[in-house]
Amino acid sequence: MSETSTSQDPVSYYIDHTIYTGRPADTTDRLPKEIRTYDLLDSLGITYTRADHDTLPTMEACQEVGKLLGIEICKNLFLRNTQKTAFYLLILPGSKKFKTAALSKQIGSARLSFAEPEFMEQLMDLTPGSVTVLGLMNDAENKIRLLIDRDVIENHAFIGCHPCINTSSLKLKTQDLITKILPAIHHDYTLVDLPDVK
Repeated sequence: MSETSTSQDPVSYYIDHTIYTGRPADTTDRLPKEIRTYDLLDSLGITYTRADHDTLPTMEACQEVGKLLGIEICKNLFLRNTQKTAFYLLILPGSKKFKTAALSKQIGSARLSFAEPEFMEQLMDLTPGSVTVLGLMNDAENKIRLLIDRDVIENHAFIGCHPCINTSSLKLKTQDLITKILPAIHHDYTLVDLPDVK
């Protein structure tokens, strides 16, 4: 049964507490970029579960969906260098805080900042709040370097991410991402070790 879920702050949002397997049966109101995501996963024979919800206003709200799916939703951060010439997508556990200096040193880049929405739209066909590793399927020219925190690979059998729109969340096997999805969309990844700073 569906129910309305509210947070402690004044913002409320709806989460359909039904867990679905695979793509929506009715895609009438779904955006083409979301449907392309399901097409990709289906073409690779990847099984996944899905939860539908309103746009989630906070990481805490995302974690509520994570509990529903039985996973920790990962943070997907879209970053750029100061010159706006190099772009990065960083995946790290949702509970881990991001420290710019620790990452910059590991990848040999100058100070990193969050990339502007126009780059998100141009390179991955995504909007703020919907950043996802699956958006790399739209980065045909491989302008984005994927960075994955070692903790995700070693300690998370499943990852949670959006299907290029932030009104649904998917639960995927981490190994399916590494061994099937990334090769299919022609993206490699760099393993990074980020400190777990409280």
